[in-house]
Amino acid sequence: MDRQHEAPRIVVGIDGSPSSQAALRWAVRYAGLVSGRVEAVAAWDLPGAASWSAPAVDATFDEEEAERRLVEEVHTVLGEDGASSVHQRLVRGNPVDVLVDAATGADMLVVGSRGRGGFSRALLGSVSQQTALHAPCPITIVRADDPAG
Repeated sequence: MDRQHEAPRIVVGIDGSPSSQAALRWAVRYAGLVSGRVEAVAAWDLPGAASWSAPAVDATFDEEEAERRLVEEVHTVLGEDGASSVHQRLVRGNPVDVLVDAATGADMLVVGSRGRGGFSRALLGSVSQQTALHAPCPITIVRADDPAG
């Protein structure tokens, strides 16, 4: 299909935080304005998988449960009707790498300004900062307390 005739693809990072929920709402509203489609992406990784410090094992991680939580979060944030228009994906890997890869060929990447880790008062989270530096497309960073978010 010719790229000019495809619906704009908006990728949004989801991690359960208030700012990622605001980012999801923003992405859906934006997609409505540009007749686009939204892809909600959540990343998971095993502790130690990228280093030599310890074996990559997390006995408590359940991928099926994580997928259910992703679907549930999208439904909770958007309601049944809104969620039906969002494609959800759970991907194993470092969140920055997963989001940058998912945004390849996308028209917009949307992330929250604060995720699940780090200092609670940081202006920009490490994932949002790194995706802003490496995204292959325009990026929007949404704050949880943003009135437009």
